Amino acid sequence: MHFITAPRNAWRAQLADPTSTISLVSRLVRDYALAHRARYGLAFAFMALGAACTAATAYLIGTAIDQAYVSRSFYGIAVVSALAIVIFAAKGFATYKQAVTLAQISNQIVAANQRRVFDKLLQQDMAFFADKHSSEFGARVNYGATSASGVLNLLVTAIGRDLLTFIALGAVMIYGAPLLSLFAFIILPPAVLFLRKLIKRVRTIALAQFGGNMLVMQSLQETVLGFKIIKAFNLEDIMRVRADRHIGTIEDAANNLARVSNRGGPLMEALGGIAIAGVLLIGGYNVLILGAAPGGFTSFITAFILAYEPAKRLARLNLELQSGLAGVRILFELIDLPVHAAQASAPDLKVEGGRIEFRDVTFGYRPEEPVLRDMSFTAAPRVVTAFVGLSGGGKSTIFNVLLGLYQVQQGAVLIDDQNIAAVSPPSLRGHIAYVGQDVFLFHGTIRENIALGRSGATEADILAAARAAHAHEFITGFPDGYDTKVGEQGAQLSGGQRQRIAIARALIRNAPIILLDEPTAALDSESECFVQAAMAELIKDRTTLMIAHRLYTITHADMIYVVENGMIVESGRHDELMRKGQRYATFFTLRSADLEGSGEAEDGRRAAAG
Repeated sequence: MHFITAPRNAWRAQLADPTSTISLVSRLVRDYALAHRARYGLAFAFMALGAACTAATAYLIGTAIDQAYVSRSFYGIAVVSALAIVIFAAKGFATYKQAVTLAQISNQIVAANQRRVFDKLLQQDMAFFADKHSSEFGARVNYGATSASGVLNLLVTAIGRDLLTFIALGAVMIYGAPLLSLFAFIILPPAVLFLRKLIKRVRTIALAQFGGNMLVMQSLQETVLGFKIIKAFNLEDIMRVRADRHIGTIEDAANNLARVSNRGGPLMEALGGIAIAGVLLIGGYNVLILGAAPGGFTSFITAFILAYEPAKRLARLNLELQSGLAGVRILFELIDLPVHAAQASAPDLKVEGGRIEFRDVTFGYRPEEPVLRDMSFTAAPRVVTAFVGLSGGGKSTIFNVLLGLYQVQQGAVLIDDQNIAAVSPPSLRGHIAYVGQDVFLFHGTIRENIALGRSGATEADILAAARAAHAHEFITGFPDGYDTKVGEQGAQLSGGQRQRIAIARALIRNAPIILLDEPTAALDSESECFVQAAMAELIKDRTTLMIAHRLYTITHADMIYVVENGMIVESGRHDELMRKGQRYATFFTLRSADLEGSGEAEDGRRAAAG
């Protein structure tokens, strides 16, 4: 009884483990194969036709030998020759059709997986990406998306081509020489048992190879994006050594995989040689000594030789399967990422006035290290609220929380008395326009980047937003105008030009809430004048929250909050805070002194006035 229950329990344990071979293959069949079952069936039919043609070829050769040397019939030889033409033509057609059908299915599965993974990544929050390198996702998308179709193609080909061919040729062998067939089939079990021992090793090496590929992509990406820093700090040798180390990791893993996956080759060849030698001896004895017809023996030898390759592939199936399943595990890790409940079923945010309130908010990127500490403040609707303070105090974190990029650990963030944690994130962000200090422009044209601010924006909307952002003049000065390519991250434009395009993108959004993370901090005085004028258009009659590093830019704000160590330590209008003579006044005086020393103060005052 124990011998019956033990395999059953092992099977159940495999099914209970979502990363086991059985579970992964079962899921691949459910999620992908069943959706394409009609075309997989068509490919399987063509494979069956090809297998039948291969078996017929072996049988036909034996018949031709008998017709030539036993019957001495030229007519028989002619008939066999004609049949050979038909069989090989049919096999060629079947091979072509099954290859094209499988390729079409594979391409559809890869495209569907890429869409699923990309969509799943877009549904995550910022915390998910915090400790990961962007190159990791490119590697996962490419490796995982192709692995699913690769494994399915491997299984379908193994069953439809190799197994059917082996069965058909086995039938020819048994029909021609039953005893010889029994001897020939003895070579399979030892080969399969030996290859099973290599499976775990192949799985480990495949994962190591993926990790190495990911590190090479990381080095390449950092080299391209950080090329200016690499040159400025003479980091070429360091980057070269780092890339060489990562490439060496891939090379070592690939070499190990080659050694392990081909380790069964010598055994298979040796066993095959033993089987062929035995068959030749026994078959030759039957024909030469016992007087048996040579046709059956010839058919058997032909079928045996033709069956050797599919038998070898079947013996190695599980070995090759593990290499592909390493990518499938990576794919399912991404596809199975949880989606926040708010994304799926929460109601939309309704904004009327645009009043914003932080009520006893505590938040940290790491739970044990709070950045905002019991923070409470109110931003009145349709006016400017500014935040000042030293770097690292939590100002930008306020914007991250308000955009719903992170969930607070304690307290609540309210917009018109609606908790943003209870509304759908897309509707929340649909009512907010954000312009940051570090502008990100997407690869494409100026027109495309501005239009991204609002779905369905017309040409008139784009032109109006560009004019309001004081960008139309420099855009039309380019030879290609609005069709000018901005380059990766806007590299073809100056800092002031990028900022004005970002403001145009925010203007076209026509959102009731504006978040400005000091867009002029890194600009020269002339560019700042244009950007300040553009921002004046952007904030009209909107609830505006502004982070200020250059304090003269917020002297006319309706409310100023001083942020230190994640807390509001002082609040009021500029004149009130200066009269108090406390932290804001000290901070403003120090900043003004720094500007005077650098010669930027007067430029700043002109920028603010303009």
